[in-house]
Amino acid sequence: MSVGSWVRNHPKILESAYLGTTWVFERLNPLLGFLGYRKIEPWILPLEKIGKKVLFDCRMCGQCILHSTGMTCPMTCPKNMRNGPCGGVRENGNCEVEPDMKCIWVEAFQRAQNMPRYGKEMQLLQPPVNRRLEDRSAWITMLTKEDVEVPSGWEGVSALTILEKDSDCWF
Repeated sequence: MSVGSWVRNHPKILESAYLGTTWVFERLNPLLGFLGYRKIEPWILPLEKIGKKVLFDCRMCGQCILHSTGMTCPMTCPKNMRNGPCGGVRENGNCEVEPDMKCIWVEAFQRAQNMPRYGKEMQLLQPPVNRRLEDRSAWITMLTKEDVEVPSGWEGVSALTILEKDSDCWF
């Protein structure tokens, strides 16, 4: 078992690390904004890439929703399914495309059950991936709110209805 696999199977630890990292970035946000997000991003990006690749097999979509998916990267799904399984999950919980691989959504659901703070976010509808943010730092796009901007042409999709995480209304 790899380090990343072991860590992903302990989502409560990752949830605490996420809360701590979020706290740090929110506190640094005024300074990062003053220095310029685009100037700072080349310094943050390599560290984020390495860390997320090792821990999550991250694909650097620039819109990280790990905390909402049981600390399991939905972009590792062979079909890039961002809102749950495709319907082709085998009876044993494996992927229809990669039969020897556990469906990432089965893993995500199981892991989310062990996340006291963010586990219920599995029920939120996520917006489609904005491919314009690929290979960007998800921490920077979070701070600049680019990760929740709805590109023109996405009819009927609103950042407010999709990402209202403190709501009691689950989609």
